[in-house]
Amino acid sequence: GAVHVRFHAAGEIRGTSTSSCAGSTSAEHDEVRHGSHDGDRRGVGRRAEADTCATCTNERSKVGADALMEAIEKIVHASEEKKRNFTETIELQIGLKNYDPQKDKRFSGTVKLPFVPRPKMKVCVLGDAAHCDEAKAIGVDSMDVAALKAMNKNKKLVKKLAKKYHAFLASETVIKQIPRLLGPGLNKAGKFPTLVTHREPLEGKVNEVKSSIKFQLKKVLCMGVAIGNVQMAPKEIAVNAQMSINFLVSLLKKNWQNVRVLYLKSSMGAPIRLY
Repeated sequence: GAVHVRFHAAGEIRGTSTSSCAGSTSAEHDEVRHGSHDGDRRGVGRRAEADTCATCTNERSKVGADALMEAIEKIVHASEEKKRNFTETIELQIGLKNYDPQKDKRFSGTVKLPFVPRPKMKVCVLGDAAHCDEAKAIGVDSMDVAALKAMNKNKKLVKKLAKKYHAFLASETVIKQIPRLLGPGLNKAGKFPTLVTHREPLEGKVNEVKSSIKFQLKKVLCMGVAIGNVQMAPKEIAVNAQMSINFLVSLLKKNWQNVRVLYLKSSMGAPIRLY
């Protein structure tokens, strides 16, 4: 499959999920972030496209299709019974075993899912003049170099910017200046921008970022990623979930032998065990 292996620069992902990894006493949940510079030096980073990643689609899963669909239907039904004033995200929660985060390589992998799990995910373009104009035309927030310079590396302002958006894109001429203009703030938040060029439509790149999820091993053996939402068709959620599970397993040193538990959980619902 077209899986590209590379090392990431040092960085950190901030946990923002309100849920905890079900069944774990030392849970730490990391909402998936996007970018090519926010892994861990000790870990290997991988990227995979949904339509070309053979590992994701061909590897035999230990989560049965029927059991997965049953769990998804329960989650969707529960959300319909108790309507919220927001669209609930569906999260895949993972507990690992036989891993030592201090000694073993901390893996980091990104996979593009076939269906956008969080359509309302907020993306900001740090762009040159052309990209800022293009962003405005498609209703995406943007900041030019002058706006970034005005922040004057103020840590509080950079932190506020990082909190405001789920992910960032940056033009070729701007991305090189990010450390000088903003300092390490975005990188520390696990949100270093993804490069966007003028050889590709900006809207397509925004959708790619919205479709991508990231698995990264940190100090605890527990993580969570958004794989869908309750307004999606159950079959779409199932495809995203199965691809996410298989990609995660492909990152682990002993594959399924490193998986302790897998749960699916909506924002406000009870976790349902898959494995």
